[in-house]
Amino acid sequence: MSSITIHAIDDVLNARLTQESRRQKKSKNQLIKELLAREMGLPTEQGYADDYREFCGLWTAEEAQQFTAAQGENRTVNPEDWQE
Repeated sequence: MSSITIHAIDDVLNARLTQESRRQKKSKNQLIKELLAREMGLPTEQGYADDYREFCGLWTAEEAQQFTAAQGENRTVNPEDWQE
């Protein structure tokens, strides 16, 4: 997969891209890739599921720390749990 850089995007276009990416709740990068694909007649659907996107960014930093702390025991493998 390759990357490109686009230089000298004027302020009006940049503002519109920002506005549209926020409206669609996706990054400007993703929006631009979809716009380019659509213009070139290519499919714009991703090859992966984003079923959890609606949940991203909902926790405060404090809530995330509490969750991480509560998961501490789950991060440890107990060999006795795997014996028959």
